[in-house]
Amino acid sequence: MFTWRGVVNIAVLIGAIIYLMPTLNADIWPHKKINLGLDLQGGMHLVLEVQTEKAVETTIERTTDELRQELRKKDIKHLGVSSGASDGTTSSNKKNTITVELQGEENLKGFNTIVTENFNDYKVVSTTSDADKHRVVLALPDEESMNIKKMATEQALETIRNRIDAFGVSEPDIRLQGENRIQIQLPGVKDTKRAKDLIGKTARLNFQLVDENADVDAAVKGTVPPGDELLYQIENNTTSGSINKTPFLIQKRVLLDGSALTNARVEIDSQFNEPYVSIEFDRKGARIFERITGENIKKRLAIVLDKNVYSAPVIQDKIAGGKARITGNFTMEEAKDLAIVLRAGALPAPVKIIEERTVGPTLGSDSIRMGLISGLVGCILVVIFMAIYYMGAGFIADLALIANIILIGAGLAAFQATLTLPGIAGIVLTIGMAVDANVLIYERIREEIASGKTPVAAVNAGFERAAITIMDSNVTTLIVAIVLFQFGTGPVKGFAVTLALGIVSSMFTALILSRSIFNYIVSTRRVSKLSI
Repeated sequence: MFTWRGVVNIAVLIGAIIYLMPTLNADIWPHKKINLGLDLQGGMHLVLEVQTEKAVETTIERTTDELRQELRKKDIKHLGVSSGASDGTTSSNKKNTITVELQGEENLKGFNTIVTENFNDYKVVSTTSDADKHRVVLALPDEESMNIKKMATEQALETIRNRIDAFGVSEPDIRLQGENRIQIQLPGVKDTKRAKDLIGKTARLNFQLVDENADVDAAVKGTVPPGDELLYQIENNTTSGSINKTPFLIQKRVLLDGSALTNARVEIDSQFNEPYVSIEFDRKGARIFERITGENIKKRLAIVLDKNVYSAPVIQDKIAGGKARITGNFTMEEAKDLAIVLRAGALPAPVKIIEERTVGPTLGSDSIRMGLISGLVGCILVVIFMAIYYMGAGFIADLALIANIILIGAGLAAFQATLTLPGIAGIVLTIGMAVDANVLIYERIREEIASGKTPVAAVNAGFERAAITIMDSNVTTLIVAIVLFQFGTGPVKGFAVTLALGIVSSMFTALILSRSIFNYIVSTRRVSKLSI
């Protein structure tokens, strides 16, 4: 006759076997298998440092450009707007300043009004006057600078996570480490160079006009006109293997940037049968792009990514619809990676790799083999001990132990947790903890039998009296496992996951599965003496 315990046992074990099937044979059941960590299947470990000072510098430069445009819009005459200050500030925050030179009191008043209305994040730290000329220094407060650095690190973490997700790495481990460092573990990644290029690319996309009136040769020799910058278009000749660098003088003013992108995808040019990246702008970006192309017909518009010119086509006509293309003699793989970083967005600041480790698959397979051997040896020893010491009841404990291991594996697969080498250590530990509960129950049953009770009464009393002790000890250990998982890193988390799963499954097998088997033996089979 079926009881509720019997139904629960059968349902749980069938569910566990279903979840464990793909790990044993992926062709049997279309479900995800247990994920192996970096230390088991190999891969790469990186620690990146976000150059947060660059994020502050970028903010200052962007504000400088916005201030120039605002002065032009309000028709306020100035003698120069530049980032940095030569005086009036301490050396510690001199970089975080904007210097504006104005002529006349009216222009000074107009400037102060603009700062109050549109740039109130900045403070006026000094105003010096010489005759009718005024020099004003704006500074970014330290609190705002710290906030920019913090936001840059958090945004870099999210951007890198989006890139890796699009790259297709299973169960990556990406987390903050300290104030401005990001730890990345990519299990199973074999093309480490491609992964590093994808993660570390800043991907700052700008549309800027080419200065065709200036002398490029003079710029290459060192004479770069004010308001321009010398950038290069780098092309790889796949036939000869040579690298061609073409210099361009690019106007510093950014007409449109990558923040207006909504999509980037790889397409094939029907004429040349080469891949290119098609990009789409949002509604605002589409309007700006249409205006830019309409105002600069017959001029060259450079598509600049991370200070490299990808292409600089001549604008033939106004381009509506908010679409453009990036060409650059790409391979299909390069085009896909470029589309990934553009979709994920630009990093707010460059990142620097300060630690790199590669775990080879041979080391991973050795770790798996040694971990499995240690677990198997521990399991066999426990099985033999229980069978010898508790006789027939020991075999019930051994069945519960096997079920416990199956449930742990199923839990790892069901929750898509990552099995690591410390995780295998957690499983070995729970093997001992699993029989611990059975030992408590069996000793209680022995005491009840010694006092003269029947097998049925002894089994019921043994389970009921031991249950509170088992629950108390396991719940406190489970709390420790949860704390380890919450505040631990890498290896500690891997250990905590299997420990927590092992505790839950061992309580189930000890209090429900084992009791069901005992009830079947003493009630249905009506045995007169227990082998315990």
